[in-house]
Amino acid sequence: MVEPRGPGMALFTLRAGDEVRAPQFGDNAGDLDAEMVAIASAIIRLRTGRFDPSTHRDRYQEALRALIEAKLKGLPIKPREVITPPLVIDLMAALKRSLAQDTPAISGTMAKEKRARRAAAPRQRSLLLPVAGGRTRKEEPVTKPAAAAMRQRKKASRLA
Repeated sequence: MVEPRGPGMALFTLRAGDEVRAPQFGDNAGDLDAEMVAIASAIIRLRTGRFDPSTHRDRYQEALRALIEAKLKGLPIKPREVITPPLVIDLMAALKRSLAQDTPAISGTMAKEKRARRAAAPRQRSLLLPVAGGRTRKEEPVTKPAAAAMRQRKKASRLA
């Protein structure tokens, strides 16, 4: 909802009834520790004072006024020195460069390991025991489809 307020506007987000939750604050009668309340009160008393805006400087406003006065007087305006941000490293590019450099070393060592395994395997085949496993076989279904069972019965009746 947009509402006019003085020279400006105020914007409020409206919520439906099911989106609003009940407050879950505790009762402040017995939930608060008396010692903690005393400490909080002491801190508030120490920090309480009058606000004096003259003690604070608005550096942006001062710089803007100085710029306007310089333009009105016709003085040359020197641009402020732009601080260059530090170089941002593109992590993806750095990772790709790193992988490109390491790839030959990795592939070379992996190729040596594969060759060593291939060379060792023929010499040791006689030592290997026949163990079932490692390979997955297509398992037969527990129940055969009805059409397949009917075919087997017809074959059996023809033979008999």
